[in-house]
Amino acid sequence: MNTDDELARVVRDHAGRLAGSLVSLLGDFSAAEDLVQDAVEIALRRWPVEGIPERPDAWLFTVARRRGLDVLRRQQNYRAKLAQLQWPVQPAPDDRLRLIFTCCHPALAREAQIALTLRVVCGLTTAQIAAAFLASESAVAQRITRAKRKITDAGIPYRIPRDDELQERVTEVLTVIYLLFNEGYLSSTAERVHSRDLVDDAEWLTALLHGLLPNEPEVAGLLALIRLHRARTAARFTTTGDLVLLELQDRARWDHAAIADATALLTRTARRHRAPGPYQLQAAIAACHSEARTWAATDWEQILVLYDMLLIVQPTPVTRLQRAIALSYVENAKAALTELDELSTDLQAYPLFHATHAQFLRDLGRDAEAHAADRRAADLTANPAQLGLLQERLAQ
Repeated sequence: MNTDDELARVVRDHAGRLAGSLVSLLGDFSAAEDLVQDAVEIALRRWPVEGIPERPDAWLFTVARRRGLDVLRRQQNYRAKLAQLQWPVQPAPDDRLRLIFTCCHPALAREAQIALTLRVVCGLTTAQIAAAFLASESAVAQRITRAKRKITDAGIPYRIPRDDELQERVTEVLTVIYLLFNEGYLSSTAERVHSRDLVDDAEWLTALLHGLLPNEPEVAGLLALIRLHRARTAARFTTTGDLVLLELQDRARWDHAAIADATALLTRTARRHRAPGPYQLQAAIAACHSEARTWAATDWEQILVLYDMLLIVQPTPVTRLQRAIALSYVENAKAALTELDELSTDLQAYPLFHATHAQFLRDLGRDAEAHAADRRAADLTANPAQLGLLQERLAQ
């Protein structure tokens, strides 16, 4: 692990814990978050030069406390609270859990949820979040400011949801993390192919959530899903940054130990919970791909069954598209094309629909129609690696 990775890990591990504890102690979300960010920014300047302290949590707390006393001296009651604060040897672990649920409250806009989670729980600065999402610092700062104001004005509670609210709210948190992972895994923008940092943050958040909610099966499912995809990272791109399709990847370059660990986590979860949710099913599909020694050895019949199950709990057009791809390997392109035709209205703006349509048409010898479908996919695609694949098809 290089110095930058180690620094990022330490900040992730301690910034969220510090923020959670300060919110709990001060009862002021916005002020606590500002203090943590001040401490993080000072740490990011000093630690690369001075080295990471033996107790990073206590160091960050001391800086945050000192900063709070300096900046907020005029607020006598608040200053008294700060002056009395002592950093515990081991802060309560559920402080960060409350923090995650506060940042991902459904009353906040989705973009604000993501920005606030990255800043408060992961400890990223506004500049880092802006760079991650290729947005301006002012735009990200406005999202964060609006989110904090919404928390205050709407009286959003800093707490773990009640039992009758928990499942819905866990789903909201997982959706935020899943969107974060997807953007990192394959960017939706033209400026980059993927972002390892966003994928790192998504995995870290899910692992943290799994540690805090070990009996939530969908949390374990998302963690397994992210780790199974990450295990194939080394083979996903050429040395020049071109995307390598799954069927052409060098499977010797996959992290097979990580695949085994993620699959074991998924298996343990399935044994305890007999009704798998969408993240567990997606992870099971990824496991089928990851455990196949060759592309030809892929268990497409099992994958098709898993997609049938996924359609029950997540009946979306994209799920139906993915099922049609599996069907093409179990039956043939003609059967899959029939399924795809039913999705033409719902997925007209989705580039993968047109690229898949082109592949089925090409398999049936309808090359002119396939070329037109690839052209439509290219027109809708921003990611440079995906666009490169489509342009290669068009050139052929």
